[in-house]
Amino acid sequence: MSRALSGSRKPLVWAAGTALLAPLVLASPATAAAAPAGHYTVTALKFTVEAGGRTCVVDADLYRPEGVGIHRTAPAVLTTNGFGGSKSDGTADTARAFAARGYVAMAYSGLGFGGSGCLVSLDDPEIDGRVASRLIDFLAGTRPADDGTTIDFVTKDGSGDPRLGMIGGSYGGAIQLATAAVDRRVDALVPLITWNDLNRSIDPNNARGTTVPGAFKWQWADGFWLIGEGQPLTNPSLDPSRFNSLDCVHFVAQACDTLRLLNSGRYPADRVDDMRSFARSVSPVSYLSRVEAPTLLVQGQADSLFTLNEAQASYETLRAQGTETKMIWQSWGHSGGMTDPASGELNIGAGNLETSYVGRRILAWFDRYLHRNANADTGPAFAYYRDWQSGYGEARAVPSLSQKLYLSGDGKLVDTRAKVARGSRTYANWLVPTSHSESSLSGIVGLPDPQPYDTAGTCLGWRSEPLTAPVDVVGAPRARLQVVSPKTERVQHSNDAADKLVLFAKVYDIAPNGTKTLVNRLVAPVRVPDVTRPFTVDLPGIVHRYETGHRLEFVIAASDTAYFGNRGVKPVTVMSAPEDAGVLELPVVRGKVS
Repeated sequence: MSRALSGSRKPLVWAAGTALLAPLVLASPATAAAAPAGHYTVTALKFTVEAGGRTCVVDADLYRPEGVGIHRTAPAVLTTNGFGGSKSDGTADTARAFAARGYVAMAYSGLGFGGSGCLVSLDDPEIDGRVASRLIDFLAGTRPADDGTTIDFVTKDGSGDPRLGMIGGSYGGAIQLATAAVDRRVDALVPLITWNDLNRSIDPNNARGTTVPGAFKWQWADGFWLIGEGQPLTNPSLDPSRFNSLDCVHFVAQACDTLRLLNSGRYPADRVDDMRSFARSVSPVSYLSRVEAPTLLVQGQADSLFTLNEAQASYETLRAQGTETKMIWQSWGHSGGMTDPASGELNIGAGNLETSYVGRRILAWFDRYLHRNANADTGPAFAYYRDWQSGYGEARAVPSLSQKLYLSGDGKLVDTRAKVARGSRTYANWLVPTSHSESSLSGIVGLPDPQPYDTAGTCLGWRSEPLTAPVDVVGAPRARLQVVSPKTERVQHSNDAADKLVLFAKVYDIAPNGTKTLVNRLVAPVRVPDVTRPFTVDLPGIVHRYETGHRLEFVIAASDTAYFGNRGVKPVTVMSAPEDAGVLELPVVRGKVS
């Protein structure tokens, strides 16, 4: 029997939501004023869907604010979990937060997680995106849940077109872009700490303009694989639709094939194309051209999984095609970095939407595009958290590269070519990693993580003079390099890209007492496309102040514990001369390195 949820229906579950610290301003007379703070009902629902050639059930919870019913509608907010999560974790915190602020909210467990069936398909727009679209049908009132429940209290822009926004982080961030690519009814997106291209995220090559595969980020990738494949240990009653095969239990087959190839340490040409094509197909880079919904990108500075560069790539693509887009670089990401909420950083679970900078920006974004409040100020095009001021800087655009430094033959980092000394220096890798940036999963598994280090003889560094005034860097540094590696050159035309030279570029902050800080433990893995030619390296984006008296040190290292590196020992020489020296460019917004 069909059952309708409307203003006359008896509440099933009452919950005390996050208290409102400031009123939500609604401008449109067609929608409801915000319900009393903290009052909403929660209804558990199931939806049988077709996904990737399988039939399975999606587990969801519907949050309806008190007073919203057939005579008083409200826009909807749809949210789902990060990888390995469900509708009951931080996803529920998000749904509660927006239901307490007058939005109809729906939280659901993504495919292959929580109580939802089907395989983990990495937010494929044609699988995960299509399933999310079926949930939008329910919010539009055109599709019932499995028990016959229908609703009629979401504000609509037309028949079958609910006024709807999406918000979520990481895996729950990419699903928004995937959904908007296949369903134009989505009106606003807020993807947090998510990816642009899984090729760059999991197998990064920071050499600009190359299709050569990178250095496998094995700790992050294998950690997520274990989370996915180990689900029977944490949830012994899995839906049969979540099982694939003995050698690939819970993922779509292409995901397992990709991981096996990466773990093999080999990159044969006949398999690399398939690997990279699959990763691209489940990444926003392949479908952003179809995303028209206004998008507020929020990315974390402390994030070695999905760096700031990922959000910037999406930001530039969306803006270039005319999609309304703004971007915020907050402090925290997959690698930690959460600060005291009192400093202005978002923590939805703590209920600080109104009192945090990012929270206010999100509320304004939804106010503008879901409540259609033309007076809502959605803020500047770009904003970034400054830990040295515990607050945000704002700009019309991401800062451009503005200062060049040169790699001198004597190991100095100098500000003019005239200061470059002629010389050459050499390093060589060992058969085991000799440099460390991070233990990627230390924060998840609770293990200590040694400070970053490099072993003498397996790296080269160039240091600036002590700074005479603070220098603020906001954005992604870039390096122009050329190396000499005869052993690599002899196999330059190998059919296996794994024979190419791998190195890791990074910038340290060195204090007057010699203490070295690798900002957010970020490095730029490079598989050199051609050691006979110069190459350009895009380093991870940072927001950092180098204080007076500190030095910058640019380092290239032979290995890193978090990545797969070189096969065999490959000595590397870097030569410098005033007319031909490596270059490091910085996006400096204050001060100068001299």
